Amino acid sequence: MKKRLELIFVSREKNNKLKWRSKLVKKIAKYLTALLAFFVFILILTDLAIGFYVRQGIYSELDKIPHRPYGLLLGTAKYFSRNTPNLFYQRRLLAAEELFKAQKVDYLLLSGDNRTESYNEPRTMYKDLRKMGIPEIFMYMDFAGFRTLDSIIRADQVFKAHSITIITQKFHCERALFIAKYHNIDAICYAAGYPEGYHFVRFREFFARIQALWDLLIEKQPHFLGDPEPLPPPIAVPTNY
Repeated sequence: MKKRLELIFVSREKNNKLKWRSKLVKKIAKYLTALLAFFVFILILTDLAIGFYVRQGIYSELDKIPHRPYGLLLGTAKYFSRNTPNLFYQRRLLAAEELFKAQKVDYLLLSGDNRTESYNEPRTMYKDLRKMGIPEIFMYMDFAGFRTLDSIIRADQVFKAHSITIITQKFHCERALFIAKYHNIDAICYAAGYPEGYHFVRFREFFARIQALWDLLIEKQPHFLGDPEPLPPPIAVPTNY
């Protein structure tokens, strides 16, 4: 009888522990779900707020965008993995060509990553734009545009391009203009075409905007500034180039 009572007691104790653990797991899962929901809410809110804040500085129609002396072309890789053409790259170059040939910008500043000898975004853009008929005397390269923040601040502080048209896709325009506004840089943006599909690129932008906001809060500066390299003064681009 005594042993039986002991077994019943031990069994009840085990059941109580299991119930307690089950309740604990459910409570933790509940808190984690709430935390995840809050994080998603912050992502969406930040994304929408940045887009709304800079909406008036983004143009998608060539005839409506005002003239600015300098066009800042933000770099990206020409190819994805396995030598698949990057349509974001192609559309940005087409947008830069449109702006220049419509005399909406006087000069093009090609800003991108050049961390290694074998990877050179500005040089690649320069070569392709030459093939598209853009004269070399109107193009300048920034080899230290490692990130969007670097490209925007360097255009203003290093190249003294104080009135710029940023050239990239709309989602990227919004983040770039947000950075420019924070640093009191006079900028607008011409939205290049967005290739169909590629939903992951837009999804990744949610996190890029959180990172951009954090960089501004901690007053992050470009990886490299260096000595000033002022671009030529504004001119009217000749029609017969």
